Amino acid sequence: MLNSIAKRFQSFRSHRRTVIELNSMDDRMLSDIGVMRGDIERMVRIGR
Repeated sequence: MLNSIAKRFQSFRSHRRTVIELNSMDDRMLSDIGVMRGDIERMVRIGR
């Protein structure tokens, strides 16, 4: 059980880190990789 909780927490932190990194990019950089700013959370959560 503890292992499951640790894995979920690790996954959560990884997702948060990705969202923060993508949000730090300007709109042109996001456009270059095919991401719209409003879609960042959803794309990170469910994958592309």
